[in-house]
Amino acid sequence: MKPGYFIAAGIIMVLLGILAWICAFQVSLASTIVLGVLLIAGGVMQLVQVFGHGPTAGMPRWLAALTGVLIIISGALLCLEPVQGAMVLTAFIAAMLIIGGLMRIYWAFQLRHIPGWWVGLLSGGVTLLVGVLLYATLPWAGLLFIGTLIAVELIMAGVSATYFGFTLRKVEQELTQVP
Repeated sequence: MKPGYFIAAGIIMVLLGILAWICAFQVSLASTIVLGVLLIAGGVMQLVQVFGHGPTAGMPRWLAALTGVLIIISGALLCLEPVQGAMVLTAFIAAMLIIGGLMRIYWAFQLRHIPGWWVGLLSGGVTLLVGVLLYATLPWAGLLFIGTLIAVELIMAGVSATYFGFTLRKVEQELTQVP
C-alpha cells in the first residue's frame, strides 16, 4: 500500500466535502435527482424481470409489475421535482431518527439494571432530539440537509484516509529503520 495515495485521496475528499458544504443546496438537489434516476433504473429492471422471466416467488405477476411501475413513477417524481423530493426524503429521515431515538430510549429503560444503561438513554435522547429538530425546521432543512450529510461524510472519510496515510507512512519509516 502506498501512503501517498491515501493522503492524496483524503485531501481530495476533504476539499470535495468543503465544496459540498458550501453548495449544500445544489448537492441536495443533485443527490435527489441521482436517487430518482436509480429508482427509475430499478423499476425498469423490475419490469424486465417480470415480463422477461416471469413472476417472483410468492408474488403475482400483476403485483410485481405494479411495483415496478410505482418505482419508476417515484423516481420520475424525484427527478422532476427535486426540491419537494429532498423535503420528502428529509422528512422520512427525520421520522426514522425520531422512531430510532424512541426505540433506544425504550431499550435503555428496559436495561436500566445494567451499569452504563444511561449511555443508551443519552444516545436515544440525542437521536430523538435531532429528529425532532430536523422535522421542526422543515421545509428549509429539506433544502440543505442531504447535501450537508454528504459534505460531512466526505470530510470525515477524507480526514480518516489522510490520517491512515500518514500513519502508514510512519509505520513504513519505522520498519525501514529497524536493524
